[in-house]
Amino acid sequence: MDFVALSAELLALVSAMLLLKFLLSAGVITLVSEIVKRSDKAGALLAALPFVSIITLFWVHYESAPEAREQKTADHMYYIFWYVLPTLPMFLLFPMFQRWWGFYGALGGSAVLTVALFALLRAITARFGLML
Repeated sequence: MDFVALSAELLALVSAMLLLKFLLSAGVITLVSEIVKRSDKAGALLAALPFVSIITLFWVHYESAPEAREQKTADHMYYIFWYVLPTLPMFLLFPMFQRWWGFYGALGGSAVLTVALFALLRAITARFGLML
């Protein structure tokens, strides 16, 4: 087998894996959004589950070199824990923001709040030697 044929096969495999990742990830988001149409509670429960984190964890594990898998997946989950914290107030404050500023204003306000809280978290954790 020559280099060009091998390169073409490798490119096809990489492309197929990217397509599979895209379809599985998009499928989860689509599924949750369709369930929300039928039941706010069931949709919220599914949305609250860390699907994106779990799917990403799977891909990181699968695509990492065997000797790095354990550390890569552990680091991924460790940072997710810290990065989730500044997002939590958004879920409580979004309804109030929406009453004040409408849907798009609430999205913007939530994004600004989350960025500000993330900066605050970084400043606080840095004082304790934790660099996020």
